Amino acid sequence: MPKAFPREFREDVIRVYRDSDASLAQVAKDFGISPSCLKRWVTIDDKKSARPSSAGRAPVESDALREANKRIRLLEQENEVLRRAAAYLSQANLPGK
Repeated sequence: MPKAFPREFREDVIRVYRDSDASLAQVAKDFGISPSCLKRWVTIDDKKSARPSSAGRAPVESDALREANKRIRLLEQENEVLRRAAAYLSQANLPGK
């Protein structure tokens, strides 16, 4: 049975693959996983989010739209980091700690 990777790790690897111009094989190698594993993660994520992969995109999608979507994803990730940091800091400031 292969080792299970944490959900956050899988999400980070998928995000790096989608946000970079690197090939699936290169991203998988960089993170120490097999290309077939990464392909399966991307396929599962596509099905969950109903978001087509880069191979399934329409060729008429403009560069501006691609850049806007990339910026939206980045801002959503930054928002998530800030939300987690705020939750962590609020826990640290509870009385009795």
